[in-house]
Amino acid sequence: MISHSKVAELLRVARPPAASTAAAAAAPGVAAVQAPAAQQTVNSDLCVVPLTHDSAQPFAAVSVSQAAAGASPAAVTPPDGAATWPGQVFADPSRPYAEQMATYQARRAAKGQRQHRRRQRQTARQALNRRSDELRVVRRQQRQARQREDAAWRQQRAEQRRTQAARQQQSRAERRTARTAWRQQTANWAATQQTHRAQVAQRQARQALLSQLAVLAALPLVTAWLAILVVVDNGTRRCLRLPVFVTGVHVTAAESVTQLRQYWPPEIQFVISDNGAQFIADAFSQFARDMEFLHVRIAPQRPQTNGVAERFVRTFKEWLAGHTWQGPEELTALLAEFIVYYNDRPHQGAELAGLSPNEFARRLECSTG
Repeated sequence: MISHSKVAELLRVARPPAASTAAAAAAPGVAAVQAPAAQQTVNSDLCVVPLTHDSAQPFAAVSVSQAAAGASPAAVTPPDGAATWPGQVFADPSRPYAEQMATYQARRAAKGQRQHRRRQRQTARQALNRRSDELRVVRRQQRQARQREDAAWRQQRAEQRRTQAARQQQSRAERRTARTAWRQQTANWAATQQTHRAQVAQRQARQALLSQLAVLAALPLVTAWLAILVVVDNGTRRCLRLPVFVTGVHVTAAESVTQLRQYWPPEIQFVISDNGAQFIADAFSQFARDMEFLHVRIAPQRPQTNGVAERFVRTFKEWLAGHTWQGPEELTALLAEFIVYYNDRPHQGAELAGLSPNEFARRLECSTG
């Protein structure tokens, strides 16, 4: 079994030092390291695809964060160029060093703006949490007020019953003498009963509404996006699972774990994933403890560490772009077809030497057996 320190060494992606030459900017990072055995390490990721898609239309290949931010499949346009990063400014040796540094700093400043926006979102979330706490206090006060109302009603009802019992014990002359006071007391009691019935009716209406909301909350939240959980074997590049979630960007860790528990190879020792909400939640941590594997989360802003899953998602979405589906059922059928296609197709990566994941797995089993 590989030690934790060894895992950290294998997953480390080196950052090239800042330089003014093209060679320094183009210097590759540490080569990807492949797990030595099948079903020892898996790479996992979460991606989103449109709820429906026509093969004749551009494919809305957006990230989970973009979809969560409100991106619409109809509003997404195809990418118009290769990916960029700040260090590309050093790729042109003909540019003066001062100009390169100024451009690099400007691009890094854009990252600072993103951090500022992230802090703004954190502040907004803190304000929302405070508002939630205030509403919790209000609900507690309302609950205490209802308890006081119920206690007062029970006390008044007991007093009325005692008064009625005492009147039954009076003689006819005594009743005649106290008739005016009794009529007034009876009218007051009728008003008290009417007020209590109105309170009960209001509570029943509110409870009925809450019950309806609870039923709606239990139904799957179908959105413009479908979420797909990617599970790829690191050693053989085989695709193991592609469960679909109709809740889209709102998929929870509990939903993900429920799907993973249905099929989970007991040999898995390591799981590599990003820092998405579904992977850092307590439900996934408990799943890791139950299955006894080490959850390796990549460093922030370093998706290369989970490059196996990232590259798989790219191939996966390129294949999906040429297909049509009209809902989760049709997409699920397509995914089953894709898994067979992907696992039997020759792999372009140098790690598999041009073999398909299935063929590489068979040879790996023969060599280790």
